[in-house]
Amino acid sequence: MSKLDGKIAVITGGSSGIGLATAQRFVNEGAYVFITGRRVAELEKAKSTLGRNVSFVQGDVANLDDLDKVIAQVKAEKGIVDILVASAGFVEHAPVDTATPAHFDKTFSINARGIFFSVQKALPLMTRGGSIILVSSALHLKGFPAHSTYSASKAAVRSFARTFAAELKDRGIRVNSLSPGAIDTPIIDSQFKTKEEADGARSTYAQITPLGRIGRAEEMAAAALFLASDESSFSTGTDLVADGGITQL
Repeated sequence: MSKLDGKIAVITGGSSGIGLATAQRFVNEGAYVFITGRRVAELEKAKSTLGRNVSFVQGDVANLDDLDKVIAQVKAEKGIVDILVASAGFVEHAPVDTATPAHFDKTFSINARGIFFSVQKALPLMTRGGSIILVSSALHLKGFPAHSTYSASKAAVRSFARTFAAELKDRGIRVNSLSPGAIDTPIIDSQFKTKEEADGARSTYAQITPLGRIGRAEEMAAAALFLASDESSFSTGTDLVADGGITQL
């Protein structure tokens, strides 16, 4: 028997990277998944890749009307949510002396506000025994130059997991955060102007990671599966750090 047979999962930011890999793993384990994202073309491509047991809803987690649209479609098609993976995120390099208010607001709007209201909107459909997974980052444990807003927004996500877990325990809903290290996804390319710069960053990240390489999206999907399934039935409020040891050694 697969670990998520018959479960209904909603994955924000599910059109690429960790979100897409998680959607694929969940489908393989028997779940029906709803993926969200801002770009329809990317969502259509992701749906084609997944092939079965998937619907997509275009939407921006920073837009509450879009979140309402997502939940309305889930309610219309399936009626419940067993698993929520809040994976949508944004990162942009900005040292403290040059960061703009627009940069600050966009980072927190997607990474913190978006996750908070993704959870709030999904709760009316969540079943007892449900699981919420908030994708944070190992950088909430580090002081990494030019990432002050990103790291702080991800620290907020880690804090949300603790408080939500306390608030929802009597409803039988577990809440945990997943904190990846450097993972080889398109988000790395989005941070640099050229492929050479992005590949240089990958090399640097590998050098500072004790395991000697950066992670794969599929490895984060395996961690998300653990948190989503009954394999983690005694875990709530926790932070699963999957970073190759960069914050631990």
